[in-house]
Amino acid sequence: MPLILGLESSCDETAAALVTSEREVRAQRIARQEEAHRPYGGVVPEIAARAHVEMLGPLVEGVLADAGIALGQVDAVAATAGPGLIGGVMVGLVTGKALALAANKPLIAVNHLEGHALSPRLTDPDLDFPYLLLLVSGGHCQLLLVKGVGDYRRLATTIDDAAGEAFDKTAKLLGLGFPGGPAVEQAAAKGDAKAVSLPRPLLGSPEPHFSFAGLKSAVARAARDHRPEDLAASFQQAVVDCLIDRTHRAIHAVEASALVVAGGVAANQAVRGALEALAAEHSMRFVAPPLWLCTDNAAMIAWAGAERFAAGLTDPLDVPARPRWPLDPDAEKVRGAGVKA
Repeated sequence: MPLILGLESSCDETAAALVTSEREVRAQRIARQEEAHRPYGGVVPEIAARAHVEMLGPLVEGVLADAGIALGQVDAVAATAGPGLIGGVMVGLVTGKALALAANKPLIAVNHLEGHALSPRLTDPDLDFPYLLLLVSGGHCQLLLVKGVGDYRRLATTIDDAAGEAFDKTAKLLGLGFPGGPAVEQAAAKGDAKAVSLPRPLLGSPEPHFSFAGLKSAVARAARDHRPEDLAASFQQAVVDCLIDRTHRAIHAVEASALVVAGGVAANQAVRGALEALAAEHSMRFVAPPLWLCTDNAAMIAWAGAERFAAGLTDPLDVPARPRWPLDPDAEKVRGAGVKA
């Protein structure tokens, strides 16, 4: 029963975890950085990278102690190698390389997006390939057909901002605090989703992709004239409408028995509820990871490492860190200067 040590440092969570190939999370520790970044209303890359340097070593020591094992007892080391803030990615990947070299164990360079894409399989052993995935986070908004480990077909991506980025910027515009996603969701629960008329970019368009820049700009224009709670609720509903419209289109484009959501925005209950209803409408199984597995964490990286390890996929010690790393490198390029591939 292979045991994988996973490391995550692509944004502002520093994390280490031990996960077995039998889906047992033996230990996990996460150090969050909200307090360090809160004064700036968003993640400052230099501060994040410095915190990763300080925190990652003790976290690794901690999870090994929690599991009662030595480094030499793991079967492989999996570390996020991108995409993400390059300073943080480099900290985690270099640490993973050093640990793999010291223990004479294989290194597995994990695509952070693949960590999210495979995360529902960690807690749901009945989720088989292929499945339709809405990967929605602070940096990415994509629809993918997950055909297998390392085998992805991108159906849609954002041509400008990701949904999670729009949540964060909306929270900042409305003075709701950081992190933005939970703050907007909490404010929306106290507001009227019909109070503010906001656009739904690309709604009903034959183009498969997402766009949230126009919605974000509309929130900025409306911020002076409406209660923050009403604007938060109206914004959240507009995002949900866009996600459902685009996902509905993708359902008709591929054959998949399950609709899966993953990524930080998958923790939003309005998003989950609407997707679950959409799946039921099309007689599809709906799968969402538990909330702790939606935001960035090392358990998903260790699990992706376990899946890749089982497939015989390991990496050399000179594997590079990548600020951008598409899951489907052969996908057709789309318009938009801010495309998140």
